[in-house]
Amino acid sequence: MNTYLLTIITILVIILASAIRVLREYERGVIFRLGRLIGTKGPGLIILIPIIDKMVRVSLRVIAMDIPPQDVITKDNVSVKVNAVLYFRVLDPDKAIVEVEDFLYATSQLAQTTLRAVLGQAELDELLAERDKINTEMQRIVDEHTDAWGIKVSLVEVKHVDLPQEMQRAIARQAEAERERRAKVIHAEGEFQASAKLSQAAEILQQQPAAIQLRFLQTLTEISTEKSSTVVLPIPIDLIKTMMDRVTPESKQLE
Repeated sequence: MNTYLLTIITILVIILASAIRVLREYERGVIFRLGRLIGTKGPGLIILIPIIDKMVRVSLRVIAMDIPPQDVITKDNVSVKVNAVLYFRVLDPDKAIVEVEDFLYATSQLAQTTLRAVLGQAELDELLAERDKINTEMQRIVDEHTDAWGIKVSLVEVKHVDLPQEMQRAIARQAEAERERRAKVIHAEGEFQASAKLSQAAEILQQQPAAIQLRFLQTLTEISTEKSSTVVLPIPIDLIKTMMDRVTPESKQLE
């Protein structure tokens, strides 16, 4: 009698264990009754009919999926290896289970294909400088295709672009040439501005002849030092010309 009672209690415990499910706040249970979908339940305590009901757990949290490195040939025929990361979440658990066999695997394959397709239509400069545009385009395409599976793609980010060594050296030479070009342009702009200022200064000095003498005296103070034994005295050209004009008539009279 005791053995029979113990067997009944054991069976009841097994039945209750298979009938009771507890789902967390971020989980939902897709219930199938005799193979037919009856809906989604959760979170909290869920009561199932043993043997008849089957439940599939689905997480509603954001999933960060790594897209493996893909060998891509860009629009300008440069071979690169690119990897990315995909952020998505399940909005409709029923579709995620019923419409696709394995939504995680299907989303991963779709993301890899989209990564190769989008980068194949972009040039290398766009890939390096306009990642936001490429990320937005990839997110739009993947989200559009996974909408039928009840999945919402929130973000796609290109993480790393692996360039060949030859291309890295070419980019380095290009960057160096660009820096040299900027340096030459800046130097030319400085020369232009300096010549403009010198022209303005010459006009001002021409209007005031006495200012030229003051400028000469200032030049003396700038070129002389405390221990200098030689003093260079700038002589105005006008003064030399006046002296030469005076000497020339006297020499003619002597002749």
